[in-house]
Amino acid sequence: MNQFSRRKFLLTAGASAVGAVLLNGCLGNPPDYASNQVQQVAAVDLSPEQTPEVTKVKLGYIPIVEAAPFIIAKEKGFFAKYGMTGVELAKQASWGAMRDNTEIGSSGGGVDGGQYQMPMPHLITEGVITKGNQKIPMYVLAQLITQGNGIAVANKHKGKDIGLNLAKGGKAVFDQLKSTKNPFSAAYTFAQVNQDFWLRYWLAAGGINPDTDVKLIPVPAAQTVANMKTGTMDAFSTGDPWPYRIVKDDIGFMAVLTAEMWKNHPEEYFAMRGDWADKNPKATKAILKGIMEAQQWLDNFDNRKEAAAILSSRNYFNLPSEILENPFQGKYDMGDGRVIDDKSMAAYYWKDERGSVSYPYKSHDLWFLTESVRWGFLPKDTLTNAKALIDKVNREDIWKQAATEAGIAASDIPTSTSRGIETFFDGVTFDPDNPSAYLQSLKIKKV
Repeated sequence: MNQFSRRKFLLTAGASAVGAVLLNGCLGNPPDYASNQVQQVAAVDLSPEQTPEVTKVKLGYIPIVEAAPFIIAKEKGFFAKYGMTGVELAKQASWGAMRDNTEIGSSGGGVDGGQYQMPMPHLITEGVITKGNQKIPMYVLAQLITQGNGIAVANKHKGKDIGLNLAKGGKAVFDQLKSTKNPFSAAYTFAQVNQDFWLRYWLAAGGINPDTDVKLIPVPAAQTVANMKTGTMDAFSTGDPWPYRIVKDDIGFMAVLTAEMWKNHPEEYFAMRGDWADKNPKATKAILKGIMEAQQWLDNFDNRKEAAAILSSRNYFNLPSEILENPFQGKYDMGDGRVIDDKSMAAYYWKDERGSVSYPYKSHDLWFLTESVRWGFLPKDTLTNAKALIDKVNREDIWKQAATEAGIAASDIPTSTSRGIETFFDGVTFDPDNPSAYLQSLKIKKV
């Protein structure tokens, strides 16, 4: 990433604090949900083989539903249960800030790991997005969530057929604007990762070239509502609660849920600096066990009202809990007359219709790297070397060890590092055994 882009991200990160202040007044402040109100689990007697080397770690997170496993693991005592009594969760102003704080590590005032969009851990490992292209080895340890994301569009475009399949009519809006001084402007939270990819896939599937027909810009999640209100952007790709917040404040509507684009898709991940994990292997597995238990707790829908109350508190998301409650149940008022009431469309943390959510399938790493090649973010020979890079970064072996130690049923521990062929809403398929065929099948691409 060039220095101009880095400065732009850092400036945007600083501005997000102002955005957060603006948002607090929209729907009233949430009540405090103090930790002592939460029923915590009892600690287990740990054998010397499972007692962590350290009890403290600093994990960064962004206040969106992908962060729920960290927050629930801390608040419900799941981290403490496995000996990690000093887990500090550090809220990040933006993904640029998360990247920067990962670079310096907790010893320099940053973080040891935490929540990442994909393929951020691979890009940090290879020095693609770090200062001076410094290579900082990272380990991907678990997937945090599936689904829970969407693309919101400003109200001025309501009634123009901007939905899942843009080729059916919505494309005309983009065609009309692309030759003007103000082409359709769509925002994501960080370049070359998940939420950029969701926008790009959606647009390209509808016959719209994201590099020439629209203007794509990075904006921190906390500024989404404010920017949509001022009319400076037409669409935003991000995680709950922000798309739903835009609907609730009558600023825009939900054009599409990512669950409609790719059912049970990989979303954000838990990753650590490799040096921290290598130095503290037992603590790394203890953190993983706490996350796994939190993921299972979150997938009990009877717990989701309590989860919404915990996440929405001032310490974390700082918004009314009702903004989270309905999406957590798969209930979405899309804001344009369409209503979704389908639990299979909700966020899942532990298991979904395809099997494990938490397990980090290497085939998903490969899709993110293939999309990076598709859009020219990484060179084409990345696919030649992809297996070596994925094997270096994706430590599914540590996930399996932690799951076994935590007593997870063997049926919940995948035996293959591939989830197999993936199918998207437009009928395109991705076969992990032949990523080049996937690339060739795509009509709009840079490679």
